[in-house]
Amino acid sequence: MKVDQKGHTITIKDTQGDFTSFLMKVTHQYKTFENHNITIDLLHHKDLTVDEVKLFLPLSKEHKKAKKSFVVVVSDLDFNAVPDKLTVVPSLLEANDIIEMEEIERDLGF
Repeated sequence: MKVDQKGHTITIKDTQGDFTSFLMKVTHQYKTFENHNITIDLLHHKDLTVDEVKLFLPLSKEHKKAKKSFVVVVSDLDFNAVPDKLTVVPSLLEANDIIEMEEIERDLGF
């Protein structure tokens, strides 16, 4: 697991290639990331299912309650099948754009 921090955003990338153990690590270490916006980089995984991506939903809900952004980046997925409560995008650039927009919304009081 590789963690990069840029400003108010942390990008967590799976370097092992084992989705289940990556999800467990992120879940167990969540408290260390909870004060930042989080981008989960799953671009390394080419065969993820919507059900696997939805396993991040509890973390996403908890994080958004704390008024922080939580974005999952997956390149090859049926984005229409993902629940609206989970933000999933196809690129890191789009993830950064969404986080910036959500920051502006929070600053404006939305």
